[in-house]
Amino acid sequence: MRINTLKPAAGSRRLRLRVGRGASAGQGKTCGRGVKGQRARKGGYHKVGFEGGQTPLDRRLPKFGFRSDIARTRAEVRLHELEGIEGVIDLDALKKAGIVPVFAERAKVVLSGKIGKAVTLKGIAATQGARAAIEAAGGRLEEAEAAATADDKGAGKNPGKGKAGKGPAKAKA
Repeated sequence: MRINTLKPAAGSRRLRLRVGRGASAGQGKTCGRGVKGQRARKGGYHKVGFEGGQTPLDRRLPKFGFRSDIARTRAEVRLHELEGIEGVIDLDALKKAGIVPVFAERAKVVLSGKIGKAVTLKGIAATQGARAAIEAAGGRLEEAEAAATADDKGAGKNPGKGKAGKGPAKAKA
């Protein structure tokens, strides 16, 4: 047996249908497309979802949901995942351990699982239950810098800007 002598098994492949080769072939003249109309013409039929001018199904049904742009920069950490990290746990430590994605800007610890050792969280938020569990295990939470918390509340984003961000209001002479 050689590669140039290989053939599919007998009966496993049907021959291509040759249309327009006479009435006796079964697909003569109109080649199975019927008589006239858009379906009979060459160049395709119509766009996907087109319903002949009737409002298509995707437009008749209501819109729902959205994809949050901010979700990509946020991460959720389960309580039991903190066990494997040594020392002070901050965002960089979580990224190095592969617990949060590298493009995460903030992380929050949630109460899921148990923690048996004392850990120190720095600049990482925690839910009320997770905070209680960490403190019960002898751990503690250190707050992030004051600048980050002020930024969270939207304070100081455009200092000196007046209405609609057009700059400081000018005094009349």
